[in-house]
Amino acid sequence: METKVTKSDEEWRRSLTPEKYAVLRQAGTEHPFTGELLHNKADGTYHCGACGAELFSSQAKYDSGSGWPSFTEPAEADNVQLIEDWSHGMHRTEVRCASCGSHLGHVFDDGPGPTGQRYCMNSLALDFQAGDTSGTEAR
Repeated sequence: METKVTKSDEEWRRSLTPEKYAVLRQAGTEHPFTGELLHNKADGTYHCGACGAELFSSQAKYDSGSGWPSFTEPAEADNVQLIEDWSHGMHRTEVRCASCGSHLGHVFDDGPGPTGQRYCMNSLALDFQAGDTSGTEAR
């Protein structure tokens, strides 16, 4: 797991764009099919848009048709935190960055094998770093 990152609300506001702040720190959601990382097919890693923690490998990314970048699993299970979410009149599982507590999206049990999970993430919650992922195996 990554090192814990602690900032005041004011520090988060200063370090993030208003759009990123709304998603990452206020659990907002970007409109479907609008995120810049939705159709990204380059090799590399996806990091937390707030603190830079490594979250997902491009090898776990797939097109779910949902309108948000989707992954079958995190790069390391300990890098994300799963929290029951009863907001908006439904039961979901929220995904947060384990390092800084920022909201990333939700995980659903309707993904492809081998995990059967769909980590449905907001593009605004992620930063992409291009690079070779040949040493990274999906777990």
